[in-house]
Amino acid sequence: MKTQDRRAELKAIDEKTENLIAIGAAMGANCIPCFEHLYEKAITSGISIEEIKQTALIAAKVKKGANIILINTVNELLGVDETEDLPCDVGAGKTCTC
Repeated sequence: MKTQDRRAELKAIDEKTENLIAIGAAMGANCIPCFEHLYEKAITSGISIEEIKQTALIAAKVKKGANIILINTVNELLGVDETEDLPCDVGAGKTCTC
């Protein structure tokens, strides 16, 4: 069996999903060259602009939540009685950031 055939057989997710996950990860890592490369790959593989945009918005929302948690932690350590609201409806003590 060829190596490429074996890799395809072992894949748990399809190529489209893999590309969209990679785009979200590139955004989370602030890697513009990665995003540009993955954007071109996504477009040439038939992923729509709307799908890329939705993926980017989800990644940005998760990233924003993580940043808010960091800001709240810094404020707490500094004794500042000020907190920012998370971008979702998660209750106190939860770690979801989207």
